[in-house]
Amino acid sequence: MAKQLLVYVALGANLPSDLGSLRHTPAHTLPMALASLGALGLHLHATSRFYATPCFPAGAGPDYVNAAAALTADPDLSPADILARLHQVEAAYGRTRSTRWAGRSLDLDLLAIGDAVLPDAKTHRHWCDLPLADQARLAPDQLILPHPRIADRAFVLVPLCDIAPDWHHPVTGHSVRTMRDALPASDLAAVRPLPEEASDLAPIRRPTPLLP
Repeated sequence: MAKQLLVYVALGANLPSDLGSLRHTPAHTLPMALASLGALGLHLHATSRFYATPCFPAGAGPDYVNAAAALTADPDLSPADILARLHQVEAAYGRTRSTRWAGRSLDLDLLAIGDAVLPDAKTHRHWCDLPLADQARLAPDQLILPHPRIADRAFVLVPLCDIAPDWHHPVTGHSVRTMRDALPASDLAAVRPLPEEASDLAPIRRPTPLLP
């Protein structure tokens, strides 16, 4: 049997989500979204704690609830297939795409699939090195893996360090722990763990996964 893919995803929400006739808080939306992904063949392997993080840009909306998850996927699924499933679940919870960095009911960012580098190292480096002003107005027209902003964001690296501190970026060679520790202390302090009772559907945590 072929080895399953290990997929890392960042989850976030700062607006209520609508599923059918029900409305859910961000802390309820995230674990429900993980269950929905499982129904589409992206099975939960591990999740981080849930964290409260400031909205970016500052003052643009309510604080976010953020987490990270490791999912397993059939090796026959392409990166495009996996991304399409993430977008399908976002849409099911009322996600709409308007302006860049707008508030959202559910955000599922594909961080990495194993040690894949897509579409190639040169293109990946271009998007990693994009100036902040251009990040606000430009978006790639193809899937870039690992996510080009993974090393910049405390709200990604702090949760990801809960489940995969020793995963190494296939381009830079830096581990999640190293990337997290390189961020400013003020950025890290702004990512605050939520008590599990903040959600009636507490996140499922399992032993730290290891990439093949």
